[in-house]
Amino acid sequence: MAPTTESRVLHAPMKVEFDYTRSLGPVLSQFMSALKQHSILGGVTSDGRVVVPPPEYDPITHAAVTELVPVSDHGVVQSWSWVAEPVAQQPLEKPFAFAQILLDGADAPLLHAVAVDSPAEISTGLRVRVVWAEDPTGTIRDIAHFEPAGDGSSEGSASMEFGAPEVTGIVSPVKLAYDYAASPEETKFFRGLAEGKIFGQRCPKCEKVYVPPRGACPVDGIPTTDEVELPDRGTVTTYCVVNVPFQGQTIPIPYVSAYVLLDGADIAFLHLILDIDAADVRMGMRVEAVWKPREEWTTDLNNIRYFKPTGEPDADFETYKHHL
Repeated sequence: MAPTTESRVLHAPMKVEFDYTRSLGPVLSQFMSALKQHSILGGVTSDGRVVVPPPEYDPITHAAVTELVPVSDHGVVQSWSWVAEPVAQQPLEKPFAFAQILLDGADAPLLHAVAVDSPAEISTGLRVRVVWAEDPTGTIRDIAHFEPAGDGSSEGSASMEFGAPEVTGIVSPVKLAYDYAASPEETKFFRGLAEGKIFGQRCPKCEKVYVPPRGACPVDGIPTTDEVELPDRGTVTTYCVVNVPFQGQTIPIPYVSAYVLLDGADIAFLHLILDIDAADVRMGMRVEAVWKPREEWTTDLNNIRYFKPTGEPDADFETYKHHL
């Protein structure tokens, strides 16, 4: 028998994107600054080995690495793995090999891409050379990829330009796309939201009610078999006043993000508190959901636009202290 629409679990594409900004410190600043000038530096460790990229601290003595030396932009493939179907953000858009490459003058390999047309064209011991990016920016991507070097000899590193600006930080875009499949319990929860209802699951042993629901009780480790419909009002347990603007922000600051413990639930969930000055939000405040217009409802927690004060007296601390 084919599953009905109601029995199928929900799933949806999810995407997480943000720019990760980091300062480099004295060692990696020199390394990235050199790459921008088509030169490669390795760090000298206490046992005399040259490591590329250079570590910030010696793996043996744990002392800061201070000596950096130039190495060649030619090297030898030590091991490799074929990438038949490249994905977004990888160095090449066509099939290629990821390889551990021991650069001439180095004692530890560098992981990077080698551009060859088939696995038959790469092997352990293959001589390769750097193909530099046309527009260097001071990141590891200034090495666009490697290519077979034939019988060419090592060319060493390019000479560094005296007085060139130092690269002190980098911005790395982080992008993660995946398909999220909800559990059967979560599916019931999301389908309920499409009808303006909030469903939780109760543990048959300790009788705790979880919303959003969980397939098993984290206290007793047994399935939460009982479905419970909950009201759309509850109590603020803890909260945070957001005062710092950020990219993609849609709500004027300051505003409040709070944990709301719905009446009858044993776990609070995070949502917005609006229709009140941020300075007046407090623990124990009674709130109720403000829903989107009915025609905009989907299987999404955003059907609840935010929570607002009900005007009721604050809940006594004893009634929610165990849920903080």
